[in-house]
Amino acid sequence: MQARLKMNKTAVKNMSAKNTATLLITCPDSKGIVAAIADFLYQHNANILHADQHQDAENKLFLMRVEWDLVGFALLPADFEQNFTQIAGRFNMEWELKLSQKPLRMAIMVSQYDHCLADLLHRHNNGELVCEIPLIISNHRETEALAKFYGVDFHFIKVNKDNKADAEAQQFALFAQYEIDLIVLARYMQILSPEFVARYPKQIINIHHSFLPAFIGARPYHRAFERGVKLIGATGHYVTEVLDEGPIIEQDIDRISHRDQVEDLIQKGRDLERIVLSKAVRWHIENRILLYSNKTVIFD
Repeated sequence: MQARLKMNKTAVKNMSAKNTATLLITCPDSKGIVAAIADFLYQHNANILHADQHQDAENKLFLMRVEWDLVGFALLPADFEQNFTQIAGRFNMEWELKLSQKPLRMAIMVSQYDHCLADLLHRHNNGELVCEIPLIISNHRETEALAKFYGVDFHFIKVNKDNKADAEAQQFALFAQYEIDLIVLARYMQILSPEFVARYPKQIINIHHSFLPAFIGARPYHRAFERGVKLIGATGHYVTEVLDEGPIIEQDIDRISHRDQVEDLIQKGRDLERIVLSKAVRWHIENRILLYSNKTVIFD
């Protein structure tokens, strides 16, 4: 385990060696936005690595992601806001600045099914997910050995209808203790309270085992089988107070036939769940997602 833990830390260190800043912008669409941002960065000696934008004609919105190398950049991150305020005010921007040198800290919540958890831990260990995973919380003990294998702290918190508030209070305390930035529900089979969701806006990603908006809620594979569908899917989305209706990040599908039984749907679905959740998490970690009107824009 010590050797594996060392590999884990080394992967994060190597991947976070990139020293860049990423600016995410949402504002009313108008002329001159791209030119103003490019000129601002040029004036401060920025080497732009990636720039992408999207115009939503219906909502008259402009959305942009721009990433640049901080080596040689003339502004310290602490001074960025003061210098960028004039441009942001002129275009009525909502904006965030993200730094690659500050890896995001992710907590994973899971119940009995371990396939999504195992996939996330494996990808993280290989350096595919550039973040820190210091904490796993579960309402079952089945995944404790897996957490131990990867050197991640595991906390068992029993949840039932009578202790839900107390259980969530324990979870909140752990998120604060471990300084968590992102919570991933890797088949955590509990409905979060409105208080939980309100505490962590845009910070909770869930994998739902159907192609939303079809088959919201529990036992979607069984309901899909009963309905005789020819496609099944999985959906990675942000969590909101309305069950399974948060902004969708990623989806994928697989064909099935009359020969497939419920067990076949579940097996095929688990493969989809792994892939969809890992993509959704990676795009969040890499600051490639902008949310608006219960939608997401995923920048390349």
